[in-house]
Amino acid sequence: MARFRRKYCLVLIAVVLLVLTLTVILKALSLEDIEAMDLFPARENSVEQKAKMTKIPDQIKIIAPTTSNKNAEVEALLKTFPPPNYYVHAFYYAWYGNPKFNGKYIHWDHPQLPHWDNKVAQMYPQGRHSPPDDLGSNFYPSLGPYSSRDPAVVETHMQQLRTAAIGVIAISWYPPDMRDDNGESVDDIMPLILEVAHKYLIKVTVHIEPYKERNEVNMFTNVKYIIERYGAHPAFFRYRTSTGKLLPLFYVYDSYLLNSDQWAKLLKHTESNSIRDTPYDAIFIALLVEEKHKRGILAAGFDGLYTYFATNGFSFGSTQQNWKSLKAFCEDNDLIFIPSVGPGYIDTSVRPWNFQNTRNRINGKYYENSLSAALQAEPDFLSVTSFNEWHEGTQIEMAIPKKAQTVYLDYLPNKPTIYLEITRKWAAIFGGERRKRQER
Repeated sequence: MARFRRKYCLVLIAVVLLVLTLTVILKALSLEDIEAMDLFPARENSVEQKAKMTKIPDQIKIIAPTTSNKNAEVEALLKTFPPPNYYVHAFYYAWYGNPKFNGKYIHWDHPQLPHWDNKVAQMYPQGRHSPPDDLGSNFYPSLGPYSSRDPAVVETHMQQLRTAAIGVIAISWYPPDMRDDNGESVDDIMPLILEVAHKYLIKVTVHIEPYKERNEVNMFTNVKYIIERYGAHPAFFRYRTSTGKLLPLFYVYDSYLLNSDQWAKLLKHTESNSIRDTPYDAIFIALLVEEKHKRGILAAGFDGLYTYFATNGFSFGSTQQNWKSLKAFCEDNDLIFIPSVGPGYIDTSVRPWNFQNTRNRINGKYYENSLSAALQAEPDFLSVTSFNEWHEGTQIEMAIPKKAQTVYLDYLPNKPTIYLEITRKWAAIFGGERRKRQER
């Protein structure tokens, strides 16, 4: 009996020592060390399992803008972000202004647009919004009614984009002497955006708007201007084609407004005044709205197509069930396919009669479903509509709850970073699937 007791005591002492040893070791390890040990490896290898592994909400933080240029500090800051995916693009708007940087509010005071039917128009309010509490948006930005010329705002935007793993922004662009109906010239903001983007390893391309009297002649002139003025900047986006050429990429909004014969003069190799095989050659991506635009895009000599609109079902191109057939068409004709996904859509702050195109965010589910549909079509690139088009409620930029004379929508019960986190997750999934396709 005494022998048994001695044996029991020895075992007990050994167990206690083992527990104490493990406690000391675990306390010495960081959370990252424990995760790296992979103590509980996943039994699945599905897309859903990878998505769960990618999403780490508690580690996603927005860091206060830094004014330091010291390499060590910048490097430390960059390590807090996921790597940028240069196949994920976001449409970016630099048309906002406020009194501090612009002398007045720009775009935040967007007018309420009347319906084209006068009888319908009379049923809805008209007039301009009155910032800072009354904005032309159904959501309220966490930065308030900011100016796109504010360096601190641009810095914060780049941090949010990197949080989302977005590698390229496509800036809504008009020629230097032109502007949209409610804003001012944005071309002179390009140098600031390029500089800050480069700091965060983000690339910049141009989303060419349908400026007044746009045609094949002045398009050549404007592409030449963009490349000569900004093409040498390290943040200017270029893509290496299957033929080995390193070319800029341009999105061309409402490209269908110009007929395919006119576009062909610019984009076809056989035309005498073509931009092809000149120092200003590029990859030109047309907007596909209707199904019939497919043949026009092909005949015009475009290099690919995108769908832009965030409302599933609004157009043939934005209807997600059509994306697989559009991808097949692009593959058959050596075109690049870029579907556009958005977190939702609501523009009733500027088009108060347009309820039928509203798409509820459903706490991120609408966005997740759109991203899933896009990846199932195996796109060449993925475009996000948008980072900050606040008028149409397609932004993934951080928004906050706000109650003023207007009660704004918000992202609750989720955090302000919810749509950045979702983008980050799917950017990682998309990157993995692209690598698999390349290995086939």
